[in-house]
Amino acid sequence: MVILIFILILWYMGLFFQTFFLHRYAAHQTFTMSKLTEKMCFVLTWIFQGSNYLSAYGYGVMHRMHHAYVDTEKDPHSPKYDSNLFSMMWRTKSIYQDINNKRIELDAKFTKNAPQWKSFDKFASSNGSRIAWGLFYTAFFYFFATAWWQWLFLPVAFFMAPIHGVIINWFGHIVGYTNFKMNNTSKNLFPVDFLMMGESYHNNHHKHANRANFGGVRWHEIDPTYYIMLLLHKLRIIKLKPSAVSK
Repeated sequence: MVILIFILILWYMGLFFQTFFLHRYAAHQTFTMSKLTEKMCFVLTWIFQGSNYLSAYGYGVMHRMHHAYVDTEKDPHSPKYDSNLFSMMWRTKSIYQDINNKRIELDAKFTKNAPQWKSFDKFASSNGSRIAWGLFYTAFFYFFATAWWQWLFLPVAFFMAPIHGVIINWFGHIVGYTNFKMNNTSKNLFPVDFLMMGESYHNNHHKHANRANFGGVRWHEIDPTYYIMLLLHKLRIIKLKPSAVSK
């Protein structure tokens, strides 16, 4: 039971900071926050993503490229141009690292105002940090696993963020339904997004990329992250942009 709770915490908290901080803030800037709150989000992303830590700068820039080049050869992740999900994720990883390490020239529209904390990113993305988290996960399983099958969840802990990426960037362009006819393959993966905290409404998101609410087109499309954002807005922890909440 402890292992299952641990995996659920990693899944949903890691996913929350991916969709809230990396996606809706770093990539689309649907809200603003203070510099102190931004730094706290960097740290919390590291804590909950652990060995899977993703840079807000690298993720944000790459995701902007995805929207600009969706389903073309320049798209960082498109099932249309990769034979299988493993080759797609490897290409995504390579492009992400090139962006983070400034190995490629980028149009200013992709990097404008992208949040970056270079020293922290260097630490959180280091091999030492990733190995330390891996050792922590392994030790946790050693002390709390009560059945052999629970060890099957250990690789999930190691690769949580890539698993999230595969679900949306691969299956979210192959399986599901569409609300909007577009010149891309984006789909809404789940009618009710119980698994991805709003991220699975991918077709909606590609139609209205700068909206804070990924759901809401149909009555059953509930985006839990958006309602958390509304609460944080009311508490004045973040400030939603009017353009991000307009219909």
